[in-house]
Amino acid sequence: MGVPAFFRWLCRKYPLVVTDCVEQSPRNGEKVDSSASNPNGIEFDNLYLDMNGIIHPCTHPEDRPAPKNEDEMMVAIFEAIDRLFNIVRPRKVLYMAIDGVAPRAKMNQQRSRRFRASKETAEKQKEMARIREELLAQGCELPPLKEGHEHFDSNCITPGTPFMARLSDCLHYYIHERLSNNPGWFGIKVILSDASVPGEGEHKIQDYVRKQRAQPGHDPNTQHVLCGADADLIMLGLATHEPNFTIIREDIRGDNPPRPCDMCGQIGHEMAECRGLPKEKSGENDELPNKEIPPKPFIFVRLSVLREYLAKELEMPNLPFPYDFERAVDDWVFMCFFVGNDFLPHLPSLEIREGAIDRLVTLYKDCVYKTGGWLTESGFFTASRVQIIMNELGKVEDQIFRDRQEKEKKWKEQDKFRKRAKMDSNSKPKWVPGGQFEPKPIGRAVEPLVDAHRSIQEVRTEAFRREQSANYSVAASIKTQFKNPSEEVLGGDKRGIKRPLEEEEEEVENPDEVRLWEDGFKDRYYESKFRVLPDNLDFREHVGHEYLLGLAWVLQYYYQGCPSWEWFFPYHYACFASDFINLSDVNLEFPKDTKPFFPLEQLMAVFPAASRSHVPKPWGELMIDPESDIADFYPSDFMIDLNGKKFAWQGVALLPFVDEKRLKETLKKHEHLLTSQEKKRNTRGEAILYTGNRHKSYRFMRAFYSEGLTEVTVIEAAEFEGMGGRITTSEICVEAGGTLDTPVDGLPDLYSVDVVCVSYMDPQYSSSFVFESKPLPGAKTPPAQLKSYDLAKIGRPFRGRGGGSGRGFHNMGPRTHQASIHESGHRHLNFALQGPDRNYGGFNSSGSNEHRSYNSVPYQKPSYNNAHPYQRPSYALQSQERNYGAFNSSGPNGQPSYNNAPPYQSHAYRGAPYAPGSNRPVNQPNKHRGSGGYIQARSDTYGYQSGGSHNSLSGPRHSGPPSRGGFGGSNRGRQSQSRDSSNGAPYIPRGYQRR
Repeated sequence: MGVPAFFRWLCRKYPLVVTDCVEQSPRNGEKVDSSASNPNGIEFDNLYLDMNGIIHPCTHPEDRPAPKNEDEMMVAIFEAIDRLFNIVRPRKVLYMAIDGVAPRAKMNQQRSRRFRASKETAEKQKEMARIREELLAQGCELPPLKEGHEHFDSNCITPGTPFMARLSDCLHYYIHERLSNNPGWFGIKVILSDASVPGEGEHKIQDYVRKQRAQPGHDPNTQHVLCGADADLIMLGLATHEPNFTIIREDIRGDNPPRPCDMCGQIGHEMAECRGLPKEKSGENDELPNKEIPPKPFIFVRLSVLREYLAKELEMPNLPFPYDFERAVDDWVFMCFFVGNDFLPHLPSLEIREGAIDRLVTLYKDCVYKTGGWLTESGFFTASRVQIIMNELGKVEDQIFRDRQEKEKKWKEQDKFRKRAKMDSNSKPKWVPGGQFEPKPIGRAVEPLVDAHRSIQEVRTEAFRREQSANYSVAASIKTQFKNPSEEVLGGDKRGIKRPLEEEEEEVENPDEVRLWEDGFKDRYYESKFRVLPDNLDFREHVGHEYLLGLAWVLQYYYQGCPSWEWFFPYHYACFASDFINLSDVNLEFPKDTKPFFPLEQLMAVFPAASRSHVPKPWGELMIDPESDIADFYPSDFMIDLNGKKFAWQGVALLPFVDEKRLKETLKKHEHLLTSQEKKRNTRGEAILYTGNRHKSYRFMRAFYSEGLTEVTVIEAAEFEGMGGRITTSEICVEAGGTLDTPVDGLPDLYSVDVVCVSYMDPQYSSSFVFESKPLPGAKTPPAQLKSYDLAKIGRPFRGRGGGSGRGFHNMGPRTHQASIHESGHRHLNFALQGPDRNYGGFNSSGSNEHRSYNSVPYQKPSYNNAHPYQRPSYALQSQERNYGAFNSSGPNGQPSYNNAPPYQSHAYRGAPYAPGSNRPVNQPNKHRGSGGYIQARSDTYGYQSGGSHNSLSGPRHSGPPSRGGFGGSNRGRQSQSRDSSNGAPYIPRGYQRR
């Protein structure tokens, strides 16, 4: 579903939803072992591929040269699937879904895209021919044209075309090869739902997940991974209410790599700026290959973490009805449909870049107290409750339009200021002398030379720089003459030459006759967009009712499956939120048992005449024949209404809607002219289920052919490894030990094939069955990944956990972080705990303990005076200064003494002499309490207590080794005695002298 900027908004608002994928690369020419454990720290069960998100970038990539032919395209698709499989490594099911015939509601959007793409391609080719002719007239050298002057028409990626039929054959070969030779594929079942199976790819996957969840024996804790770049995958994943649902997609948050010029193939300029300059050499003889652009990394979008965010975001205390988080999530998904989808135009007042989702959620949380219940339940909503939300939005619509206009004015002023600043900077001299010869204002005295020899040297340096600058200026002038030929060269034609900045300063704005920011905008809107008079209020109400019916269709499509293959929204524009009135009167029922178009019928409904080469020739003639009954469906030119936007791709293509009845009747008259292959492509197919001979289900599926079974057999999830459905024999199955010819040049044939495939259909339910929108019994909620400070930062700019920018955790599995210390810390502990006569810091070296020991001295919990066990201190017995530190070693045999002994002070405290690590001189007061030794610690740490005054330290310097306070580098010490009555001399650490 196309929701522009939705994913970027999601990443900014809920940053820890996204985490990087750990991807292993082949080493030493060896392939990645996908049968090994997953390096991402979690084992996934099912991988679902929305194949159109793979097919498009492999056939016409934007960041690298396009494949030369269809064979290279197929190999690129195979490699893309391999890469995703090696990252995810599913253990049960791989589901590959290609877009089939879509519902009529989606076909209108497909029609708009394909007509627009055809128009843009024609304009681009015309512009390329003009620029090429001009450059060749100037004597420039350009690469030769492609063979046959053919350009890959991406419209062929549509159900029913010969390209999609060949793609199915190639994927059939690819699956057989991987199931036979790749160990990671041996234990999985593969489902291929190609373009002959009706339905969009992501919704065929959604139907599979939804119907498997309703099967007895389904594992409620299945780990799902869905691959695709569409924003609606996030809504689809949330709609399943599965606890373990993850989306994998390419990371698009960074800067896009530069695209090569369509004219010369070089990077650094666009086609309109191409001057036909020779390619820059890579090496002295141009022997170095071009740098390969690395593939974009993949990221995981963890919906379990998104649910944690939403649990905080959708908190609504003191509701007049019971709170249900699952229902709140469904309402949040429903709110997102207002911002944009592929089936309805979004409301004029809602732009996701203006915080439309946040505004809707805020309105929803305020209004839900008045609705009397949740908006939705299992894919159905209550119209009266939706009207309350829309009425509140309608009250602020005019203010939204005024704020949008103010922001637009400010942006234009800032943009104009930037252009003027750039123009001013370009008008300054390219070189200005400095130093002694820097230009001075008139009237200011020239300072005398301080160092004559140095000044002369500056003169020489400035003269050299000036000479170099002059050379550069001449070179730049020559380059400019080549890049910007004069009018004489072009014969006075300035086309293709970029206008100077002064001419571009005043841009021509497209007139906006609606002017939403001014009073009376609703009258102007309906008159301009719908061609109705301002006093026709019934029409506005009608459009609102049609839009509400569309919302009901979209919600059911996501939660229950396609409610109607025939319904579509009959207008190019949406109504205003304030026009949602009398919604309870709308009938939200759809006709049952509707059927989708056949593949070739859909081609005729969505293709422009320029793409008629992909449809049967007799039908293609109907597109261009002026006497055809359907010729008006294929205009050669059409209007694009920018509708307040800046770019053409954001506008609305004003195409006539296809009359389904008239189209089918006309095609029926010419159906007898189709060939056998074309008639075969015009049928509805079924998905194919594959298993290899190493899979547990292989013998069961092979028995369908060995025993001659032809009827449809129901398989239960409990008996078929968690998968339910219906299967029957397939005509494309290769017999055991047979041969499969390769459909791709350069790839080998497959011999001794031992892979079985059958036709597969989802489990069947009655038309009145309702799939409940809630977690299944036995589903376990994943461990929480967010902390309180993560939830407190919702909506704030994300700066990572450590203060810098970050992308969340780097592992999908549970946290395995462990505390550790550097080897220098180990040496410190080794010295501190060595020998039986050095019991530093209260550690008892007697006895044995299961803990780690250093130098054969076992470690055990410290005791106080070898008598009482270590315990938390009693702060009531400590002084205000809390002198936590080490012990003196003036007792017998170097053992620590706690009674009236001058302690070794290893920290800085108030009134204490110099302490190592504190960077304070002797007798300088310390303003802060706390430890000052190896690591600064809080003052209220654990320690031992002793009596005595705590004002200062006194006593002779002890003769024993210094005591180490704390363990593992944190000097959270034991409180020592502060003054010795026998001597008032303070201890001075070794290496320091008294002052």
